[in-house]
Amino acid sequence: MREAMDPWTFVVAAYVIGVGATLAMVAWSLLTMRSAEKRRDEARKR
Repeated sequence: MREAMDPWTFVVAAYVIGVGATLAMVAWSLLTMRSAEKRRDEARKR
């Protein structure tokens, strides 16, 4: 029986959370940017 904890589970989980959060932030920023550009273009047409 092994009593030491395996740190790789936590390392992998930290990378998954970090990469997932980064991708979510990039997607959110892209959608917000496209929305702002659309509003800007509509305001220029008036």
